[in-house]
Amino acid sequence: MICTICNEDKDPSGFYSRGRQCRECVCRRVRARAKINPAVQEYDRTRAKTPKRKAYNRSTVKRWREENPLAYQAQTAVGNALRDGRLFKEPCVMCGDQNVHAHHKDYSKPLDVVWLCPKCHHRLHAAFPEFEGKRKAG
Repeated sequence: MICTICNEDKDPSGFYSRGRQCRECVCRRVRARAKINPAVQEYDRTRAKTPKRKAYNRSTVKRWREENPLAYQAQTAVGNALRDGRLFKEPCVMCGDQNVHAHHKDYSKPLDVVWLCPKCHHRLHAAFPEFEGKRKAG
């Protein structure tokens, strides 16, 4: 079958039963809609508060901390340094926004951070997925 969005010829198992768009294109469209549609965002916020979702998020965070000990230690070090006044937030280096996250280039240097707003931080990680988590120098 040929997808009406990407025009690629794919195996029929790559399509939903009643669609002419491949699963990948449908998923991409749904994710994009979720990022810009306020109704979907409100639904996601409400859904995140359910006991089942809270339990799932706790288990995901626990697993991430176990799989990425250097990243977890670096995040904790930044939080402690901010609390103790040894580190201060600066505007986003890309857009100047004041609401910022600490981005680590190298987790073995926990206080060597670049300040990025959530949007720019996400864009940076999306552009360079090969430098995620355990694969960072350390």
